[in-house]
Amino acid sequence: MAKKKSTVEKGAISIHTENIFPIIKKWLYSDKEIFLRELVSNGVDAIHKLQHINLVEGLKISDEYKIDITLNKEAGTLSIIDNGIGMTMDEVRNYINQIAFSSAEEFLEKYKTDDKENQIIGHFGLGFYSSFMVASKVEIKTLSYQKEAKGAHWVCDGSTSYELEEFDKKERGTEIILHLSDDEKEFLEVSRLRGVLTKYCNFLPVSITLEGEVVNDRNPLWTKSPSEVTDEEYKEFYKKLYPFSEEPLFWIHLNIDFPFNLKGIVYFPRLTNEFDVTKSHIKLFCNQVFVSDNCPELIPEFLTPLQGCLDAPDLPLNVSRSYLQNEPQVRKINEVLSSRVAAKIVDLSKKDKEAYTAIWDDIHTFVKYGILRDEKFYDKVKDHVLYRSTGEMRHTTLNDYLERAKATHENTIYYANDEAGQSTYLKIFKGQGNEVVILDHMIDNHFVSFLEMKNNTLKFQRVDADLTQNILEEGKSAEQVEGSDEKSRSDQMKLLFEGRLKEKEQLTIRVESLKDASVPAMILLSEQSRRFKEMTKMMGQSGMGMEMPDEQTLVVNLANPVIKNLADLQTSGKTADAEVIADQVCDLARLAHQGFSREQMETFLERSNKILEMVGKE
Repeated sequence: MAKKKSTVEKGAISIHTENIFPIIKKWLYSDKEIFLRELVSNGVDAIHKLQHINLVEGLKISDEYKIDITLNKEAGTLSIIDNGIGMTMDEVRNYINQIAFSSAEEFLEKYKTDDKENQIIGHFGLGFYSSFMVASKVEIKTLSYQKEAKGAHWVCDGSTSYELEEFDKKERGTEIILHLSDDEKEFLEVSRLRGVLTKYCNFLPVSITLEGEVVNDRNPLWTKSPSEVTDEEYKEFYKKLYPFSEEPLFWIHLNIDFPFNLKGIVYFPRLTNEFDVTKSHIKLFCNQVFVSDNCPELIPEFLTPLQGCLDAPDLPLNVSRSYLQNEPQVRKINEVLSSRVAAKIVDLSKKDKEAYTAIWDDIHTFVKYGILRDEKFYDKVKDHVLYRSTGEMRHTTLNDYLERAKATHENTIYYANDEAGQSTYLKIFKGQGNEVVILDHMIDNHFVSFLEMKNNTLKFQRVDADLTQNILEEGKSAEQVEGSDEKSRSDQMKLLFEGRLKEKEQLTIRVESLKDASVPAMILLSEQSRRFKEMTKMMGQSGMGMEMPDEQTLVVNLANPVIKNLADLQTSGKTADAEVIADQVCDLARLAHQGFSREQMETFLERSNKILEMVGKE
């Protein structure tokens, strides 16, 4: 394309800071690939402006709008070409030479002490100048859509000097030519550019071609109405976003236009050991331009695992972390996501109980955390929380559990937090038809206390906290023992076991007759004592005068055959044998309650062998 002979306008950009370009290169070097997003986004914006003018003024322009990206390896240039609104000479002077640089000093002042993560290029209109992060010289060749407009050619070598002249350009739009620096030749590789375009521009609404090949999806799924999208399409889109992930548990399609604009699709993933639940996984877009995949401010803390895309056109393209932390609209987005997830949980619970139960183990921690953190979330989902149960129904709601428990233990919920360790207690409860819920996650201690606070008629009691009346045999503990000087079997067993307690061992002996005769003894720890101990341990205050006695109780079961025989052994003069067996009963109860130290285990095994020898002699 030949140039017309014209006067070359030379000038200096009016700015006091002469080294703006070196500063841009230095401060934003880690984000250098973002230049391509900025230039492509500018091209899309130019096309959108022309489309609007075309519609309002009836220009009848029917071009196929697109952005072409071409390479010239020999010349070392990368070109970004749009067929949008274009610029006149005066507009180049205004938008390129003045507007961007008018805020350059403000940019420097604001960001000179900031961490790199907050230094987002383009925040003050410097988006075009991000090209100097990779280019030693930049040219602009542009032609406005206006009739009789003349082309303009602008050149800058990275200093504050520029050249501007008329240029014989036939096609409307703007071409930006980057003469890449020697150490930025990676951007002459098609694979490198395709990676950047896929990351930042994959869903732009204008066709983007790289060396003649379209590389973007102009109509991402979130731009459609939810009624137009099938389940399979949602799953396929998820695979496109996260190629190596398993199928998501559920998804929510957002299409909000009041009181703010927000579109998107968020997915709750199937969690694996490799999944980082502490990291933000949502991709943020602005008018289909990728902004960031690290925006935890947008997501309620308890919903951090959410994946997918959010398109918030009212947010600026170049947002900083500090902006997100202080922007009221971000808080509204946060609230909307919490509300929509709550509504989805309720919907799943009502529509398909079996499917809802199947995903509960994956989501229960986050639902409970949300209940603890968000009052509105709690109000919406409280009746749809599931509890794993030992009853006929493997999962139950709290309301259903309480309804079944009315006759035996109204407003009391029995629970276990260690199925293996508390198997003895669970066996007793199950044998008497008492349903127990399993609360074995770290969050459940806080969750139980929270529910009791919200409803002061509720009481959660762990299975090893106390004996319930419906597992006791009334009137049996005072049974007389023949030939024992009129002393009851209960009194005799209490004296025997109290005598076997180790020095300083804080253990109260309680003798009862249980309906379940299979267990000789069991240890109980009061709910209040245990919770206080767990709280002080969590707070790191166990050594600050807040230590509370364990208040453990050893319940000796008179209905058990071993315990019945102990009195006979004492009566027949075999006191030493009775003491060995009593010690073994105590240790079996301790083992079921909390496990053994190495020394305790050695003593237990040694005594077990001794008892086997005793049995063998008989």
